[in-house]
Amino acid sequence: MPLSKKILDEKNDLLVAVGVIAVIGMLVIPLPAVILDILMSTNLMLSLLIILIVLYTKRALDFSVFPTLLLVSTVFGLALNVSSTRLILSKGENFDGKIVRAFATFVTGSTGSGGLVIGFIIFIILIAVQFIVITKGATRVAEVAARFTLDALPGKQMAIEAAYNSGALTEEEATRRKNDLQKEVDFYGAMDGASKFVSGNVKVGILITAINVIGGIITGVSIHGESIGNALNTYVSLSIGDGLITQFPALLISTATGLIVTRAISDGTFGSDVSSQFSQQARIYWIAGAFMLILAILPGFPWYVLLPMSALTFYLAFRLSRKEAAEQSFAEMEQGEEAAQEQPVEIAPVVPLDPLSLELGYGLIPLVDKEHGAELLDRITRIRRESALELGLVVPRIRIIDNMRLEPSEYSIKIKGVSVGSGVIRIAHFLAINPGTVEEEIEGETTIDPAFGLPALWISEEKRDLAERRGYTVVDAPSIIATHLTEIIKKHAHEMLGRQEVKSILDTLRDDYPAVVEEVTKALSLGEIQKVLQGLLVEQVSIRNMVPILETLADYGVVSKDIGLLIEKVRQTLGRQICLQYTDNDKKLRVVTIDPELEQMIIDSRLDTANGPVAALEPQMFRKWINAVVNTVHSVQQSGLSAILLCSEAARRLVKQSTIRDLPDLVVLSVPEIVTDITTESVGEISLKTAEETGVSS
Repeated sequence: MPLSKKILDEKNDLLVAVGVIAVIGMLVIPLPAVILDILMSTNLMLSLLIILIVLYTKRALDFSVFPTLLLVSTVFGLALNVSSTRLILSKGENFDGKIVRAFATFVTGSTGSGGLVIGFIIFIILIAVQFIVITKGATRVAEVAARFTLDALPGKQMAIEAAYNSGALTEEEATRRKNDLQKEVDFYGAMDGASKFVSGNVKVGILITAINVIGGIITGVSIHGESIGNALNTYVSLSIGDGLITQFPALLISTATGLIVTRAISDGTFGSDVSSQFSQQARIYWIAGAFMLILAILPGFPWYVLLPMSALTFYLAFRLSRKEAAEQSFAEMEQGEEAAQEQPVEIAPVVPLDPLSLELGYGLIPLVDKEHGAELLDRITRIRRESALELGLVVPRIRIIDNMRLEPSEYSIKIKGVSVGSGVIRIAHFLAINPGTVEEEIEGETTIDPAFGLPALWISEEKRDLAERRGYTVVDAPSIIATHLTEIIKKHAHEMLGRQEVKSILDTLRDDYPAVVEEVTKALSLGEIQKVLQGLLVEQVSIRNMVPILETLADYGVVSKDIGLLIEKVRQTLGRQICLQYTDNDKKLRVVTIDPELEQMIIDSRLDTANGPVAALEPQMFRKWINAVVNTVHSVQQSGLSAILLCSEAARRLVKQSTIRDLPDLVVLSVPEIVTDITTESVGEISLKTAEETGVSS
């Protein structure tokens, strides 16, 4: 925040604080008549400004300070009323308040007893209009608006969440709308209470006026020694003037209160709404003009008033008729152009698909319904955030769709319109998964965990505690879908990274690292950078640390355009990051090595293809190789360790490519990726003898 603005804000806060304290102090501190005139004029101006701001405000939230301002202005008016009462009773006919005397004489229209009667009648009418009509109506509207706004809050929040999940809103826009929605509820709740200040102000105004009249007569006769007639004329006149100058600003505030709570459905100012809505139909003005003309012809009616009004109404009707005709002609012309341009094929040449979508059967709708907690919506938001932190990839917005073609309890996860995972959920049941440590099984409906393909059981809520005690991993329905979705994102992250996403990454980095981005874009094309990043994501390597990745590509991109080589060099740069994913607390990496003779055989069999190098082993030898890998990995996993293959840089790509179909999750590291402060321990070796000992299936 600029220093000048901060100082100005502090001065404004100090000024408001002093003003509020001064208003409260006026209730007990006597004021001179001159100061009283200035403050009464200020009160009148403030009330006028408030009602004008309300008239020109488009949304109630644009004047959110109104409830607090209503309280302050009410207390201000009451303080002035008390101060004027003190001066009237103490000075009597010597009271020199100009504003009060002006309202006591000018507003009533005459002097003497006739003026008193007229002024008293006007005062009673003013009080009745304000209290019975405006104040009661505004209070009732505020109560109803507060109740209905609060009742509609969950539905509006769900609509915003649905629009955000469908991609129609950005995260910032959704947050802003939620904040506006909460402010709207708070505003109408505050207005419900603040409207009571208005009604209380009217009641106190009546009481103070009655006290002024009765107390004034008693004070004038007993203290000032005036006659009853003179005291009646003086104090009734001043009391009426005081009541009018006090209640007139209160009337403006009451009207502003009614206006601001009755304009909840408007998107424009009061003047623009009146102008647009009174000019929609010309026929009503023709009918009104004809009615005024008939009245002017009838005997006894003031034709000299009704005829001009009728003529003016006919003129408005004529203008509106021409406007409607022009708009209709323009609409017909547009329809004609659209019809002329209409093609037999109505489908756009490009029909975009959702990058990532979650389709639910109608039985799973409660999982995303706000009234039922909508746990799945919150978890999906966290999944996107965690994926960005873990993989360095901002996952596109996940669109949630209710698909009537699915079974009621079925869900499907799709990437660009193609299903990549599905499952069936038993609502009100829990999935009990055996992690391999369960000693005593529990009864339930057998099934398969959709995320990892492990054997599992559907159990009721009553058996949940028992299953957890026996060692099962128990998850609820939202967790099942969320976990499955997380695994899908990890396995298919490379499919969601397109050229446009890579360009967005580079554009973001350009602000802080312009030299790096400029150098790498000179060395490699956007597509080549994309392929390298996709190659990292395929093997679950995070691309969050983007600057070292781009610097490595800039270094080696001028030497070679081989995507495989570039991936290996980037992996070596990220060696510490990759290794720490698999080490234990002592920074020890337990690995499975490959027999050097077998590794050299794989390297010698290298065959370069359009899709990269492959290990072109003889079919029988290839089966022996795969069988040896599977047997060794299985043996290591049975001992409770993760199987991580370690080989030379030349063999790493060939080993990974040859095993990806049979062991897609196998981690393969190269020696240059192991940093110096991480120690390795061999827990097994892959050799052809491994396959021969267990037998080779043909």
